[in-house]
Amino acid sequence: MNERKYKIFVDFDGTITKKDVGDTLFRHFAKNPEEADAIIDKLLSDEITAKESWLSLCELVDDITPDKVNDLLFTIEVDDYFKDFYEYAKSINADLYVLSDGFDYYINYIFDREGIKDIKYFSNKFTFENNKLVPHFPYYDIELRSSANNKRNHILTNSSDDDFTIFVGDGNSDKFAAMFCDFIFAKKDLRRYCEIEKITYFPFNNFSDVTAKLKLLVDKKNLKKRHQATLKRREAYLQE
Repeated sequence: MNERKYKIFVDFDGTITKKDVGDTLFRHFAKNPEEADAIIDKLLSDEITAKESWLSLCELVDDITPDKVNDLLFTIEVDDYFKDFYEYAKSINADLYVLSDGFDYYINYIFDREGIKDIKYFSNKFTFENNKLVPHFPYYDIELRSSANNKRNHILTNSSDDDFTIFVGDGNSDKFAAMFCDFIFAKKDLRRYCEIEKITYFPFNNFSDVTAKLKLLVDKKNLKKRHQATLKRREAYLQE
């Protein structure tokens, strides 16, 4: 019997969903979509922080209501194989967490639509006030530029040295957090980052790839953790 404990941390936008929901939402509802594109480009080139980008993007949006947002969210598709992955994670008694630099409203909507009720997630939040979107950042860390939600802190808080940690992601907000996990599944911007920084990772196109590789890892008799991740976690713990 496999007595290992697995902690799996998964990005939402562009990872669980087929497209980045936040980018889609703001490009769709912004008074000036070109200005929204420019803000997103500044974030990706590190000219502004993630929090600054969300604040600026929200300023571009007015005359917005939950019904209008829901109509757009209804068109957002989830990875075809995410539910299979989700069921497999439960079958090995893994703890599954979603870590998102996006917003709770659309995560709730999409999970409810898909009938997914029991995944714990950490994200930014927004509220509707006077037909505007007002963002809130409960997990903001001033020292982190690439995400307004410090995903690394959630990984450290929800895992221990005895756990095998797994990260699945695709984007800019995942780059800092992924380094603290033993096994990294990466595509798009996260994959490029891992290649540049020479961080060991598994490429994937969809969750069918992730599940297939994860099954092989689980079946290994001598599964070794990534040494650099162990060092990063120890360094973080010593700084606290």
